[in-house]
Amino acid sequence: QVQLVESGGDSVQAGGSLRLSCAASGFSDRYYYMAWFRQAPGQEREGLAGLYIRTGATYQGASVKGRFTISHDNGNDVLFLQMNNLKPEDTAMYYCAARRCIFCVIDSGTLMDGRYTYWGQGTHVTVSA
Repeated sequence: QVQLVESGGDSVQAGGSLRLSCAASGFSDRYYYMAWFRQAPGQEREGLAGLYIRTGATYQGASVKGRFTISHDNGNDVLFLQMNNLKPEDTAMYYCAARRCIFCVIDSGTLMDGRYTYWGQGTHVTVSA
């Protein structure tokens, strides 16, 4: 059974940085996509960035490009989201998600939450002005 556990959420001031982590377990092979999403109160869940474990290929959403970077520690199966120059509008619950797919490509569909099977409980980020 795949399990995802996020950590690293905190309260920071605008302009600060945080690194979120997502520890994964239970992967049967390397044919998994992992991604970061966030959801602010009253808003829809937003896909931020995705990564294909087998190749390391990444896809980044336009809203956070240049500020957020997704990466993966292949040896320990930990997904990271480095967040720089944080803004108050980045305040949200941040989720890690995963799905197994052998013949998928990494593109904008990587950030569609409906495609993901496994979800973590989330970690909260608050950015104050």
